[in-house]
Amino acid sequence: MDQRIALFLPSLRGGGAERAMSILANGIAARGLAVDLVLAKAEGAYIGMIDPAVRVVDLQASRVVASLRPLAGYLRQERPYALLSALDHANIVALWARTMARVSTRVAVSVRNTLSVAQANTRLGRTKVLPILMRLHYRSADRVIAVSEGVANDLAHAIKLPRERIHVIYNPVVSDKLLALSHKPLSHPWLAHDQPPVVLAIGRLAAAKDYPTLIQAFASLRQQRSARLVILGEGELRGALEQRIAQLGLTDDVLLPGFVDNPFPWMRACSLFVLSSAWEGLPNVLIEAMACGAPIVSTDCPSGPAEILEKGRWGHLMPVGDHERLARAMITVLDSQQHPDVTIRASRFTVERAVSEYLRVLAPHLL
Repeated sequence: MDQRIALFLPSLRGGGAERAMSILANGIAARGLAVDLVLAKAEGAYIGMIDPAVRVVDLQASRVVASLRPLAGYLRQERPYALLSALDHANIVALWARTMARVSTRVAVSVRNTLSVAQANTRLGRTKVLPILMRLHYRSADRVIAVSEGVANDLAHAIKLPRERIHVIYNPVVSDKLLALSHKPLSHPWLAHDQPPVVLAIGRLAAAKDYPTLIQAFASLRQQRSARLVILGEGELRGALEQRIAQLGLTDDVLLPGFVDNPFPWMRACSLFVLSSAWEGLPNVLIEAMACGAPIVSTDCPSGPAEILEKGRWGHLMPVGDHERLARAMITVLDSQQHPDVTIRASRFTVERAVSEYLRVLAPHLL
């Protein structure tokens, strides 16, 4: 059997899981180990960030479930020592593919979201079947990995899996490369010294991020002081958000630039970073903003922010969906002259540490 490590996920479209797996693949390759990034379809914004030392395997499948046979064929032919999958549909397919291929490859599945909350907020029937499939098949995984304690506890309860079977490994986030990218020049008129402070948020324009609450909170803030809001990201709710911004008379003070390849200079330049999410797994973007030194206000959503901020030690934690309290916290931070040195806490979430922890679970003999 090859000592190769394989990572499997649907694609590299912009998202926290895709970014984390890309960074992990690069980090494993940097250790001099053979690593394959196996994609149901090799497309997405993060393709360009993959190190040449990582072999990208394109299964050319139209959707994740259609990658089952190609993935089984890959396992049968390449016989990697371990396969790590990410995202729930891909996890199920990875376990099925190993059974179909009849190989002894170790399979680890990683869970990156708070299952019960995500399920409560979806109307898709096929997604409702996922917990049943997870309950049936996750027990056959060699390792089940969660990205936070909150995700692990929720998963154990949701699919009746013994909590001791779930390993918690925080995402690989902070690296020298991230810090170097954060110092890249950023030219925007809103960032000039004589301009109002910029409040920054980053993430898909999707329900989980609860941007309507953030926009409403910003409207309350604007009644009391001058400021601007920038939301980096793209998604299906763009139209609805733009409409709400216009209704509140905020068009001149809110910017939606879309997906940005390098958001880190924005994080370094902003006066405040806000995470308004209704639910998360472990919000990488919060850690990235802290690594860049941005003051933090976050919802105390399930799960991740309270763990990252150590229950408010490193930033303000506000209830989900409460725009008035979110606004008050934002004003408090913008008016404050002193903030905790959040870079200290961000150093807990380094790429090096995460790579070592993943290898300890996937292939300890390769450490």
